[in-house]
Amino acid sequence: MALAYFVASIPPILLFGKTNAGMLGSVVLSMVAALVVARFWLSRDGCLKHAWSLRPPENISRTLALAALGTGVIIALFAVGAAVIDALGLPPIDVSMVLAYVTQGPISFMLWVVLVAWFAAGLGEELLYRGFLLDRLMRLRGMRGRKWPAAIIQAALFGLPHLYQGWGGVLVTASIGLFLAWLRFANRGNLWACILAHGAVDTIMLSLAYSQSLGWLR
Repeated sequence: MALAYFVASIPPILLFGKTNAGMLGSVVLSMVAALVVARFWLSRDGCLKHAWSLRPPENISRTLALAALGTGVIIALFAVGAAVIDALGLPPIDVSMVLAYVTQGPISFMLWVVLVAWFAAGLGEELLYRGFLLDRLMRLRGMRGRKWPAAIIQAALFGLPHLYQGWGGVLVTASIGLFLAWLRFANRGNLWACILAHGAVDTIMLSLAYSQSLGWLR
């Protein structure tokens, strides 16, 4: 799956370079490739519905409340994480590379919100990490059904691809990954609270960055 993700990320960059179109295409195509491989793997093992629990929530109010809680907690983790990173003497989280594309204009901003915040991150990363990866880990010999060891491992693996943000970004993202695993457990395995919280947080962050670029915020 990781190989499919990596290989699929290359063609858009070769075609368009490190432009907005190239980066958006790379993010979206790599996520699509990874999801296709993950779906095939889960379907082959008969685990698709369990791992990718996207059924309509039995209790919509509870799911929305958990999503709102998740959004607030994740934003708080960013704030606390920034203070911890500073206390440890690590460089601050650097997302300037991404924000440079997001803030190029209103169309670019909308595309990044829809294709990245909601599709690649909100939906895609939750299906891959809190869905596929958690399921695979909890089926390993010696770890069968053990939620929290699996949650810790998937959180670490969730943090590492964010190394482009610096080690501070890895640590904060890993802590968020651990919290999102709890959020899935709290919602009885259903992924919708995780998806909504993840998409909402990324949308808020991108919106703040775009507003700042327009001079609406300091």
